[in-house]
Amino acid sequence: MSRRLAPVEAEKLLAVLRHRFEKHMHRHQGLKWADVEARLKTAEEKLWILNEMEKTGGESDVVGWDEGTGEITFFDCAPESPKGRRSLCYDQDARTARKEHPPEGSALELAAAIVEILTEEQYRFLQTLGEFDRKTSSWIKTPDQIRKLGGALFCDRRYGTVFVYHNSAESYYGSRGFRGCLKV
Repeated sequence: MSRRLAPVEAEKLLAVLRHRFEKHMHRHQGLKWADVEARLKTAEEKLWILNEMEKTGGESDVVGWDEGTGEITFFDCAPESPKGRRSLCYDQDARTARKEHPPEGSALELAAAIVEILTEEQYRFLQTLGEFDRKTSSWIKTPDQIRKLGGALFCDRRYGTVFVYHNSAESYYGSRGFRGCLKV
């Protein structure tokens, strides 16, 4: 499978990303779209990944950059957990362990195909840029010691506060998905 977009698809995606970038300047103050676009045009596979994030409802936007290296960080900035990435348990082990009513996939398996799942620190940073997951929740990267005991972590925002919860890694809900991070 080619991980490159056709030129027409790439231009359409760049237009969507530019519009979102300009609409939410508070997420990336001091950065110019021309710099982002130039970096993306030299990273065809990353542009393909951003398109995959877009197709699953992520609404990716720039949330940071490293002035020294020029590396740009994108997060899923959809108001709620991306629709195309919900109803997933945490990982493959949880999915295969679930004997009755197994989900179609898992957050870590789907993320591995496109992006890194957000850590708690990244999720909390995202919440400083706006209010996300007020009706949904998102799996986050779970520490090994918790996962080994069968659990997994997820977050949401309720009552003006970001909460971190735990659940069995095998659980899945129509309102729980995951958010991704991509560095370009």
